[in-house]
Amino acid sequence: MIIIKSDSEIDIMRESGKVTGSILKELETFIRPGLSTADIDRFVEDKIRAHGMIPSFKGYGGFPASACVSINEEVVHGIPDKKRILREGDIVSVDVGSTYKGYVSDAARTYPVGEVSEVATHIMEAARDSFFAGMEFCRKGYRLSDISHAIQQKAEGEGFSVIRDFVGHGVGQNMHEDPQIPNFGKAGRGPRLAPGMVFAIEPMICEGTYDVQTLSNEWTVVTLDGKLSAHYENTVVVTDGEPELLTLAV
Repeated sequence: MIIIKSDSEIDIMRESGKVTGSILKELETFIRPGLSTADIDRFVEDKIRAHGMIPSFKGYGGFPASACVSINEEVVHGIPDKKRILREGDIVSVDVGSTYKGYVSDAARTYPVGEVSEVATHIMEAARDSFFAGMEFCRKGYRLSDISHAIQQKAEGEGFSVIRDFVGHGVGQNMHEDPQIPNFGKAGRGPRLAPGMVFAIEPMICEGTYDVQTLSNEWTVVTLDGKLSAHYENTVVVTDGEPELLTLAV
């Protein structure tokens, strides 16, 4: 069942979303060669707690950190580690969740580490552009799969593959609520969208095959062919008009 949020609930989620979005914006200048993925996690957790909020990911399903930090071929759920050092030319995806008064905001970005290749730049831009292509259909009256179809069309049009095994989702008092939102599929299917629906829309795309595997730590997901992956996510509200982005700081 898709949970429709009230105006007061969305007000709370706006506050959480502002913090999540601002942290992801600040990471643009914080991330650099020589940092460990644990340094990024510490930065994220300190910022969330400084705003009186709770890191949504920490302890969720047993996850040991406040941010998922995934490098290069790692698609999602990279576990921060003080021994995992960012190097010039890497790309790193950071997924962040903040909980405020019991409501979650969820967002992710992929960042360059120093100077990166043309392919790395392209896949990061394509992940972002795929999100915005999907968001255009996050409006009253469209069907859920219209979002999925638009994301797939944009990503594949840029020459990349779309991950099948992991999807976007509803978000609110729980990190993962109905519905699941695949990043691929035919248009015109699924429930019609209505004001008050809140979604975490999150294209995860890859340079090569979309086949993935989970590492022995039982969390980190990597591309099967070892090629690059990029992730871009925001929490979005369906309204009577334009979709409202809760987690984008400019």
